[in-house]
Amino acid sequence: MNMKEAYLYKKLDDKKVRCDLCNHRCLIEDQEKGKCCVRKNIDGVLYSLVYRRLIAENSDPIEKKPLFHFLPGTYSLSIATVGCNFKCFFCQNFNISQTPSDFDIIEGKDVSPEELVNHALTNGDKSISYTYTEPTIYFEYAYDTAKLANEKGLKNIFVTNGFMTEECIMMIKPYLDAVNVDLKSFSEDTYKEKIGGKLKPILNNIALMKKLGIWVEVTTLIIPGINDSIDELKNIAEFLAGIDENIPWHLSAYYPQYKSDIPPTDAEKIKTAVDTGKNAGLKYVYGGNIPGSKHENTICPNCNNTLIERTGFSVSGNKIKKGSCYNCGHKIEGIF
Repeated sequence: MNMKEAYLYKKLDDKKVRCDLCNHRCLIEDQEKGKCCVRKNIDGVLYSLVYRRLIAENSDPIEKKPLFHFLPGTYSLSIATVGCNFKCFFCQNFNISQTPSDFDIIEGKDVSPEELVNHALTNGDKSISYTYTEPTIYFEYAYDTAKLANEKGLKNIFVTNGFMTEECIMMIKPYLDAVNVDLKSFSEDTYKEKIGGKLKPILNNIALMKKLGIWVEVTTLIIPGINDSIDELKNIAEFLAGIDENIPWHLSAYYPQYKSDIPPTDAEKIKTAVDTGKNAGLKYVYGGNIPGSKHENTICPNCNNTLIERTGFSVSGNKIKKGSCYNCGHKIEGIF
C-alpha cells in the first residue's frame, strides 16, 4: 500500500494527532482512523491510506460535474479514491464512497499524479476534476496532481461537499480553478442527523472560495420531505444571491440509493425549485437529472435569449461571444 504522511495535521501528546483537513477536525488515537476511515494515525504520524489508490477515472463532459459556466463543451479527466467524511443515507456513489466505513475495505489501482496528468493531456482534456467521492479525503493525492496539472496548463476542479477547513482551501488555492459545492440542505439539524456534518462551515467556505477568485457553482440534490420545502429552497437561493447573484445553482433530481427508499423527485418539484431560485434573485438556475429537462440551457438574464443549448451532458450550441450575449452584449459570468 502506498501511504503518504498527511499534509494538514498536528501531533499531540501520547501519540495522538488532530487532523485539520476537514471541519470534523478528528482527534485520532494511535492506530485509529478518522471519520473518513482513510486517514490513520500510526505511531503518532497521520497517513493517507488512499494516496495513489485510484478507484475511478473517466474523461467526462464538464457539464456532468456539473459546471455550466466553466469551459462549457470541454472534457475533464475525472478521478476519485474511495472514502468520504460524510455519511449521507441517500449517497449516490455509496459503492465507492462508503466502502472504507461500511466494510473496512480500501481498493484502488496504483496510479501516480504524473500518470494522471499525462492521461488528461493524451485525452485532450482541458481540466482534471476531483470528484465522485469527496476530494478532501484524498487531499494529498489531489494536491500533488493539481500542482503538476497546473504546470502543464490544465485547470483543476473540486466537486466537493464543501466541508474542508480554511487551511485546506488556502493550501489548494494556487492550483484550484473551479468548484462545485454540494449544498445538501439549509438546516443544521439535517446536516447533523442525516449527513453527519455541519452547515455553517460549508456556507462560510462558499463565500470564502468566491472571495478568493475560485469559480464557484453550487448543486442541491432535491430530496422529497428532506430539503424540498419552498422556505428551505428560498433560504438557499437568498444566501447564494447574497454572495453573488451570478453563482450558478444546479437543482438535481434525486433517485433512491444506498439506505434511502424515499420516492424520486418529480419534474414539477424541480420546476418549482428553479422558479424559487430565480425569484430570489439568482441569474442562472438550472434543473437537471430528469429526462427531457427544459431547465439546462443558459439564458441571457437581460434579453432572455438562449445562449447555450444542452441535451443531457452535451452542448449543442453556444452563442456566447467573448463572454457576452451575442444578442444584447450583456456580460455572462463564467470562464468561457
